[in-house]
Amino acid sequence: MRVFEVMRETKETNVYLKINIDGTGKYKIDTGIPFFDHLLASFAKHGCFDLIVKARGDLEIDDHHTVEDVGICLGLALNQIEKRNIFRFGWAIIPMDDARATVAIDLSGRSYCVGNYKPEREYIGDLATENINHFFESVASYGMLNIHYEVIGKNEHHKAEALFKAFGVALDLATKIDERKGIISTKGEVKL
Repeated sequence: MRVFEVMRETKETNVYLKINIDGTGKYKIDTGIPFFDHLLASFAKHGCFDLIVKARGDLEIDDHHTVEDVGICLGLALNQIEKRNIFRFGWAIIPMDDARATVAIDLSGRSYCVGNYKPEREYIGDLATENINHFFESVASYGMLNIHYEVIGKNEHHKAEALFKAFGVALDLATKIDERKGIISTKGEVKL
């Protein structure tokens, strides 16, 4: 089993995250931001990851630090994945009613994030929609991986949820074990 735990404590947040990459989609998530919890649950369920997230942040200010630090912790956990004998690349196109999200991932050892999610309203529930892009930037930055994503649709809830489902499915594919692969790089290593 590939299980990774990360704890992060700052003056702004206190986050505990545990992920089992080889899980079955069980989750226990409490960030204090219910819609963000819903998105993380969708990521875990559709990626078949067992995920525990317990986060306390300065929500009396806003949700930015909590969302950012959960993304940092998820990135730090994903950066611990052994880059040998995995698919390395993953992709998914996920529809949800009027919305469609496309995500492509490379567990490359290099961080880069390109996304086009352009929210048409400021909040979904209690989550500031601008923080969705920032979450993915934080994951890519601290996970040393490439994430590219696109989202279309009308309903903001559907767009965000399709994006997190696609992220889970793409990451599940990228982390699949394939003993034939070795190190998938002409350099002979996957890192900076």
